Amino acid sequence: MSRPTSLVRRLFWTGFAAYSAAAAWAEYVHWRSSWSSLGTSQSPAPAGATEAVLVLGYGNRGERANYVNRYRVRAGIRSLDRAADSTLVMCGGTVEGDTPEAVIMERYAREELDYTGRIVLEPDSRSTWENIENAIDLIEDAEVIKIVSNSPHAEVAREYLWQQRPDLAERLVRADEHRFGEIVPMKIGAALRLLLFRWQHR
Repeated sequence: MSRPTSLVRRLFWTGFAAYSAAAAWAEYVHWRSSWSSLGTSQSPAPAGATEAVLVLGYGNRGERANYVNRYRVRAGIRSLDRAADSTLVMCGGTVEGDTPEAVIMERYAREELDYTGRIVLEPDSRSTWENIENAIDLIEDAEVIKIVSNSPHAEVAREYLWQQRPDLAERLVRADEHRFGEIVPMKIGAALRLLLFRWQHR
């Protein structure tokens, strides 16, 4: 075996081991985040309960939902409880493009996923804090509340709801955005961002 070939092989396996370790760590961070800062409401919701599922938008430059927003909308829809009276709340303003993220996500749900359920929009927020602040009027009558994003981001949003309206935070239950082996590169990035966020706010 030539020396360059051996070096390439060692580099490959070193990189593979590093990626695998990062992926395993990110899976754990997401799993833990998905169970953090929840309230005391029942999950699944009792039959006929009112449910609000907040889907947090991500900066979207074009008119079609980008990869991150497509994932979040799909996760929001699969988080809906079929026995509940559910509403999807799309959150997000014009952070990177001319069209609010909420509008783009609603369009994706309707036109590409053929979702026909109830959707309300919060199209003005430009931060996670504002996502929660501006959505309060849209969710305060719901008996069950779920927040959907990547799991670390959703955990931060739930913490913000605890700070802004602890009475509503008591109604928080786990969404279905975390599934093992899904969106692994995105999970690694989100876990790193959560680590940075915790360091900045310690």
